[in-house]
Amino acid sequence: MRTRVLGKTGITCSEVALGTWGLSGDGYGPVAFDEQDRIIERARALGISLVETSDVYAGGEMESRLGRTLHGDSSMIIATKIGTCRVSSPPRKRFDPEWLTQSVAGSRRRLRRETLDVVLLHNPSLSTLERGDACEWLIDRVRAGEIRAWGVSAGSGEVASAALDAGAMVVQLAFNVLWVSDYRHVEARLRESGTGFLARSVLAHGLLCGYWSQDRAFDVGDHRRERWTVDELRQRLRHLDALRPNLTGGLSSLRAVALRWVLSHPTVSSAVLGPRSALQLDQLVRDASSPIDALSETALRALEARLQDAGARS
Repeated sequence: MRTRVLGKTGITCSEVALGTWGLSGDGYGPVAFDEQDRIIERARALGISLVETSDVYAGGEMESRLGRTLHGDSSMIIATKIGTCRVSSPPRKRFDPEWLTQSVAGSRRRLRRETLDVVLLHNPSLSTLERGDACEWLIDRVRAGEIRAWGVSAGSGEVASAALDAGAMVVQLAFNVLWVSDYRHVEARLRESGTGFLARSVLAHGLLCGYWSQDRAFDVGDHRRERWTVDELRQRLRHLDALRPNLTGGLSSLRAVALRWVLSHPTVSSAVLGPRSALQLDQLVRDASSPIDALSETALRALEARLQDAGARS
């Protein structure tokens, strides 16, 4: 597993991270507890040293599972997200210092770590970042030694830009070969500032694996059931044709093309992937291990042109 540096944090991490939203059962339906443990242990064995989670995944149980499994292993970096209050009904976003204090204390307890590696505000609004108290609170926690690095998991390029204005050490955004607009909004600033960048939704929730038929349906409890209409999904599946000419050399699947494309960007510190089985994890690591030059500059330019011609970019 190749490694990269997480911006200016001084933290070295694997260029592929284990994302735990799907693993927790929240996004796609339940995953057996023993399989969750198997995936976490397998990720560590394969050289994945960064895990991405949240204090609300599985109601906090995902952090607890990571705490039990990874307790005492300081080589495993955990990035967790805070700022969602599920005590209220319905759940709401909350970024006031009182709630953040409770959240960090809870994460430290569940993860069994005195010092948290990376703490990200979980999808804050633009006004939250402009107000500034949440960012200042996290900066103070870094100074106090409770957190090594802080940042923002942003839902838009505009919010990511505000995070950079506030001095975020790490920014997370959705970024894949079909979804680039938010990243392009801050790409130059990420490059100039050297801020750590975590790419999520790298495989577009499974779309970029290239296995779905035009009639793909999703089960109740799977967030993708509400994400796309039938027509939208069929159109997105047609867009995958733009990637197929790259199935040569060291790239044997559309999944490998999509992953290598993301990792071809030097601003990306780590690509967050969400396997729900040990087999999926092995496949993803194999794809991530494809040769760095599997997508040449010429191939990348040709791919960009095909995507533009197909109207495949958002």
